Amino acid sequence: MPTDSSSDDDALRESAKQPAKVSVDGQSVEQHSLKDQIEADRYLASKDAARKPGLGVKFAKIVPPGSV
Repeated sequence: MPTDSSSDDDALRESAKQPAKVSVDGQSVEQHSLKDQIEADRYLASKDAARKPGLGVKFAKIVPPGSV
């Protein structure tokens, strides 16, 4: 069964924003580790870059000044 990639990305983004652990009465909150946050950001950025056309390669013709 195919899944919607954008909804998976949105779910991952929301999960990364939420705390890893929460205790209500004891009032303790634990955030995701910085390493996990960086890995999630890199993963989402690579998926966004892969969707863009051109594969990150740009071609340009260089014409030196003074040539005929």
